[in-house]
Amino acid sequence: MGMGYGPKLVLAILVLIIGLWIINSVGRRVSKSFEKGGVDQTLSSFLFSLVSVGLKALLFISVAAMVGIETTSFIAVLGAAGLAVGLALQGSLANFGGWRTDTAV
Repeated sequence: MGMGYGPKLVLAILVLIIGLWIINSVGRRVSKSFEKGGVDQTLSSFLFSLVSVGLKALLFISVAAMVGIETTSFIAVLGAAGLAVGLALQGSLANFGGWRTDTAV
């Protein structure tokens, strides 16, 4: 049993480590580009957190699929959570959009 799952588990751990490293390096680059672009600190941290959590969730689902875990239920829960967060933040995101158009005029 160890010979059947061993290589899959080692490969999944390797993909997890490399994926987390790539996500963190991309996050640092995006954060630096936001600072150079003069983006508001609150918006910058919000977008950084949103992208980071989303990419990490996709990475964990991919690693779980590599190990052999059925991921359809995880994807359904992630979709429902995304819809709930989107509806909850609808007013806040409209305020961000309204703020940008008000300052441009």
